[in-house]
Amino acid sequence: MKSLTVVVAGLGYRLLERNGMLEMAGLRFHSAPSVFPAVTCVAQASLRTGLTPAEHGMVSNGWWSEELRKPLFWEQSARLVKGRRVWAERRAHGGTVGMFFFQQSLGEEADVIVSPAPIHKHGGGMLMSCYAKPTGMAPILRKLCGRFPLWRYWGPLASPKVGRKCIDWFEAMTDAHDVDEAYLYLPTMDYAAQAQGPESSAATAALKEFRRQLERLADISMRRGCALRVVGDYEITPVTEEPLRPNVVLRRNDLFRTRTVAGMAYPDFYQSTAFAMCDHEFCVVYGEEREKAAELLLATGGYERPDTNHEPRATNHVILLARPGSWCEYKWWTDRREAPDFASHVDIHNKPGFDPKELFFFNRGIVKGTHGRRCSVAQSEEK
Repeated sequence: MKSLTVVVAGLGYRLLERNGMLEMAGLRFHSAPSVFPAVTCVAQASLRTGLTPAEHGMVSNGWWSEELRKPLFWEQSARLVKGRRVWAERRAHGGTVGMFFFQQSLGEEADVIVSPAPIHKHGGGMLMSCYAKPTGMAPILRKLCGRFPLWRYWGPLASPKVGRKCIDWFEAMTDAHDVDEAYLYLPTMDYAAQAQGPESSAATAALKEFRRQLERLADISMRRGCALRVVGDYEITPVTEEPLRPNVVLRRNDLFRTRTVAGMAYPDFYQSTAFAMCDHEFCVVYGEEREKAAELLLATGGYERPDTNHEPRATNHVILLARPGSWCEYKWWTDRREAPDFASHVDIHNKPGFDPKELFFFNRGIVKGTHGRRCSVAQSEEK
């Protein structure tokens, strides 16, 4: 039987429970443990491999390249995710697979792929575009569904309604190239809960919008004759404290080093012996002196080690959690005059850490929702 698995950002079990929405679109949801760290790339990599982060290699939305001596965020190559895919046997027997709006999906062993893939212009700005496989499908999808609004997918203009366009492109693509096993990611509930808080009216409105999108997907699944499965990747919790800046501490202790260019402090990863790659509620400490760096951070009282039973085992990093209610900010400066040029822009690839303040224009907002801790996500029950 054909199947559709929908991965939904921020679909926590407690969110559905407190809103009385444990049953939607003919599906009933139950509580399931998330992966740890509970962020997008980690959850999606575990879903498609059935492996732990220690096995597939994704321990955050970014990772450290020892060869390049730099952190990389939101790169899209499927080869970054190690391990055999859960659909490998099906494809070996002639089955087909489609991936829609998944991270690290470019070059994946799948028959159909749709993924945001903007072109960054040399003079600044972006050309909004989506990557599609088979080759030549992107212009056909644009003609059928209209241009995909990437500015609504992430950034300050992100909207819950972008999930509708994800479904439009999914439906049009599977009408043209039907697949036996499909995976669809919906960012519908992510940004409202982070920017306004998970219990805000904006987050509630996003949840209601998701319910409408799920009802549509249930209809599409019935028409396609496929089983529908829905899973959350993490739960967004309220921010009640100021963010932590681990790299400020490491810089003061001469572990994280910078070089000054035009009055701005840029990271010098070649001479740094430790730095913290920050990703929402946690940071991943890399470098030769990572253990010393971790002890320095723990001594501030703002961090804790995760449960060792849940921490990805590795030899090249240490994971620390911010205290409950807080999150980790990548900044290494306290004087705004030292801020590098990319600090105030939506520049998810240059920043050596995810910056939730990209939710707001000019960084003039306060982050009110975060995630990353192990949590209970919502998962639909099989009929």
